[in-house]
Amino acid sequence: MKEYKIDTINANKRIDSFLMANTDFSRSKIQELIKDGNVLVNNVMTKNSYKIKENDLITLKEPELKQLDLVPEDMPLDIVYEDNDVIIVNKANGVVVHPALGNNNHTLVNGLLYHSKKLSDVNGEFRPGIVHRIDAYTTGLLMIAKNNKAHELLAKQLEEKTTYRKYVALVWGVIDHDTGTIDAPIGRDAKNRKKMAVTDANSKNAITHFKVLERYKDATLIELSLETGRTHQIRVHMNYIEHPIVNDPVYGRRKLIDDSGQCLHAKELGFIHPSTKEFIKFDSPLPESFINILNQFKNK
Repeated sequence: MKEYKIDTINANKRIDSFLMANTDFSRSKIQELIKDGNVLVNNVMTKNSYKIKENDLITLKEPELKQLDLVPEDMPLDIVYEDNDVIIVNKANGVVVHPALGNNNHTLVNGLLYHSKKLSDVNGEFRPGIVHRIDAYTTGLLMIAKNNKAHELLAKQLEEKTTYRKYVALVWGVIDHDTGTIDAPIGRDAKNRKKMAVTDANSKNAITHFKVLERYKDATLIELSLETGRTHQIRVHMNYIEHPIVNDPVYGRRKLIDDSGQCLHAKELGFIHPSTKEFIKFDSPLPESFINILNQFKNK
């Protein structure tokens, strides 16, 4: 169940247009949800043509993922570490973390179900073990919980921002200053429901810190850390300051160099172990696809 309180900026928009801009659903799916009574305005059923008013409360009941049938798949997984509580996976380029409508197979979850019969179910039956996620074309480290106690303790560390996470990215253009902080709210892009954007409308605060590692003629290699965990946060923020991620198919602004995925890698991950209470830390090398693109800039 999701709720939206309408502000002045969104007043007088059609309700179906507003929901298209603020969800991942198509117009036809939204119209179906409205028709079936899954969208209420101030607790009353509505029509597609209804123009929302300031202070309206829109309630959206999301459909259950009954169509999904999770099938364990024997797929290559780069397991960095595993014990009775956690699995640390170095996710490959192009791998979606968990199933969703229209994408039932070949996800990390399908591979994890084949690899281990013990995974937490705190996030529901379609996200077993998944404590946090990264984009399909972002590579790098993820922590997976094998039981609910471990999941809750790991999720609490994420919420309290006590986990250690470092990303490395190659971005377009030369960044002059050595360090920087981007503090800009992120919400759904009003013009494209599949994208996120820096916006004041229906957004959440987002803070990204970065440090320059190396400068090239046309690009900069940077290290990043997050204070918040918004969807596409690094990609949106770097695009916002006009240094988009190299090879990003959505926010990159430039022609793709190849189809090997964006140059964004979750390189370091650290947390307090749920059972031993000791701080453990992991590091993963840049993937070959990232290095191949990086070398093209080094050689210019």
